[in-house]
Amino acid sequence: MRIGSRAAVDVGTKRIGLAVCDSEAILATPLATVDRGDILDTAISRVVALIPESVIEIYVGLPVNLQGNSTQSTLDAVLFAQALQTAVTCSVRLIDERMTTALANSQLRQIGKSQKDARSSIDQMAAVAILEYALELEKKQGIDPGVSLSDWRLANE
Repeated sequence: MRIGSRAAVDVGTKRIGLAVCDSEAILATPLATVDRGDILDTAISRVVALIPESVIEIYVGLPVNLQGNSTQSTLDAVLFAQALQTAVTCSVRLIDERMTTALANSQLRQIGKSQKDARSSIDQMAAVAILEYALELEKKQGIDPGVSLSDWRLANE
């Protein structure tokens, strides 16, 4: 397992959830929820301002359907990840995020938060789920989690 903190991004049409982990990659914690807005560069600037410069990798959730096929949300997340990669010096990788929002909703219900109360937390919790999944892949399989942007482009163009 590599030493160094990592970040995860859950890209939504209205909000973007952020999570980070410690440098030992043990604990993933919610960081912030950012308003997406209409301008990609503005959203990227907001995200970059919040992610610590010390992260060694950023994982962007890749929303594919249950069959693993791309959707409009998939393409949106890839465009976001590509723009993010140009704004940071660390690697940006795509992580399959199927079921992370559902998992986050379930966890928030379990602690008694209503859907309305959870709105500001749900995106952060989805980012935590993405980050935990990525860390688990690296720990258990010894592989770089997810897929690089260049590999994704090669497989999907």
